[in-house]
Amino acid sequence: MITETMKARFDREVAKYPPDQKQSAVMACLAIVQQEQGFVSRAAEQEVAEYLGMPPIAVHEVTTFYNMYNQAPTGKYKLNVCTNLPCQLRDGAKALHHLEQRLGVKMGETTADGLFTLQQSECLGACADSPVMLVNDRTMCSFMSNDKLDQLVDGLRAADGASKSKAG
Repeated sequence: MITETMKARFDREVAKYPPDQKQSAVMACLAIVQQEQGFVSRAAEQEVAEYLGMPPIAVHEVTTFYNMYNQAPTGKYKLNVCTNLPCQLRDGAKALHHLEQRLGVKMGETTADGLFTLQQSECLGACADSPVMLVNDRTMCSFMSNDKLDQLVDGLRAADGASKSKAG
């Protein structure tokens, strides 16, 4: 499950901490697992725990606490819409519902084509820019009106189609 290449990346993260505190690299190691495998399985948590010399439950607690770690396979594009109170007051829930209708899935589900997973998110720290969302845990999108949401979905679909046509 955990490849030698991944272990080499783990080593670089662990080296950033004192030898007796290598468990401090747990978040970085989980991020590496997710980058390589798309999600963090319980088996991968176990291997990370063994590698870092920490209890498996401690790794699981990190995986389940932070919503940036997927515990199951997700679509190619993970759309996290902030639904915390400040964003709710500025149409965050409406943005989530618009995407549910547009994509034909409920929050927490993945589209049949495997392209989109729709999730709600806790505070993304951009309340003044709401509704806000995070795409694939990396790209923040602000002021997401229905039109901008539609443009985002259309753009991601087009990008996926373009990458498939280049590969084929």
